Amino acid sequence: MYSDTASADDELPRARQALRNVSEMVDRIYLDITSGRELSVEHVEQAVRPLVASVLRNADTFLCIEGLRRHDNYSYGHSISCSALAAAFGRHMGLYEDVIISLAAGGLLMDVGKTRVAESLLNYPGSLSSDKVEVVRTHVEHGLDILAAAKITDPDVEAIVRTHHERHDGSGYPAQLTGNFIPLAGRMLGIIDTYDAMTNVRPYRPAVSRHHALQHIYLARDSLFQSELVEQFQVCLGVYPTGSLVELNTGEVAVVMTQNQARRLKPSVLILSTPNKQPLREFRILNLLEQPKRHYEITIARSLAVGEYGVDAAEHFLQ
Repeated sequence: MYSDTASADDELPRARQALRNVSEMVDRIYLDITSGRELSVEHVEQAVRPLVASVLRNADTFLCIEGLRRHDNYSYGHSISCSALAAAFGRHMGLYEDVIISLAAGGLLMDVGKTRVAESLLNYPGSLSSDKVEVVRTHVEHGLDILAAAKITDPDVEAIVRTHHERHDGSGYPAQLTGNFIPLAGRMLGIIDTYDAMTNVRPYRPAVSRHHALQHIYLARDSLFQSELVEQFQVCLGVYPTGSLVELNTGEVAVVMTQNQARRLKPSVLILSTPNKQPLREFRILNLLEQPKRHYEITIARSLAVGEYGVDAAEHFLQ
């Protein structure tokens, strides 16, 4: 098992740099592919390795700043989020570092085939007809073609691109695989893909909070997703995942910064607003597990979706 080797304060500047780096590399990767050039293995390596190194030193710090990043392009943002979540999940599962790097690379590339599907279909603001659904699903085959052209033969990366839409009960695609016939990497990224998609605004539905996305996935255990992996994913992220916006019982809005492993309902939070939702000029940290003595206890009242109340901590973390 891994343990943190850097404090949040020490890791923050390195995590910021790793996030800037992966964002730049993803831009290059997508530009290459959309311009008709081959996927660059070097760019993938340059994107993933600093990200994984940061997550291994302190997963909470990278997940916190990544979760607050503004996603101007869903596909780019989704690939970065899934890469970071894959690294964190692999760390939690105690996998070898080279396997974690493969998981992170797979998360980055699993939807790369969508570059060959019309944007109008990907961003259609309603239900697609069955024939158009089949066109969207071809992104899996396109993704495998892009990997093959780039001579990427890592079995975990290939498995993720090929099977992240397969489901435990056989209801997924493209091969309707069931249970353990789905490679572990594909099972892990299927959960991650669904979780991150639910927490982002899409043309056909609003975002939900990270807490509610985890609840939704939990209800799908042993149907869409393997139960044991769902449970481990929840332990990995916590009841209120790092980077989540929450409302405290005082009315203040806060962002979850770090998990308290002993008491999952009492993370450390950064308070962003006054009780009447006015942004604070200076944010303050509160460890819900180690509060100063007072006549009441501050707790998390509910989770918030990104953008609720218009409170934004991104500038504080990403500057």
